[in-house]
Amino acid sequence: MTHSPIDLSKYTPFQRKVWEVAQTIPYGETRSYKWVAEKIGNPRAVRAVGQALKRNPLPGIIPCHRVICSDGSLGGFSQGLKMKRELLRSEEKKEKNKEKKSS
Repeated sequence: MTHSPIDLSKYTPFQRKVWEVAQTIPYGETRSYKWVAEKIGNPRAVRAVGQALKRNPLPGIIPCHRVICSDGSLGGFSQGLKMKRELLRSEEKKEKNKEKKSS
């Protein structure tokens, strides 16, 4: 069975840039909406970054849940804040367990 790449061409170049940056956020870590906006070269586009993440068609692949507000609050999530919180906690736990095993 051959897997074909996922076609994201129907989305805007801005959205695709935001999603590319979100994919660089390491597992178990978070970054702010502002950080993403700065990485795409548009530091004033914080709200637009949030809207692009809201339209993420692949939340299991593009980890938009790792993007939070600069003040540490969760912001939003297309699957609900409860799910965002659970995903972040799960990643945090797995990272802590990984660190324990390697020490």
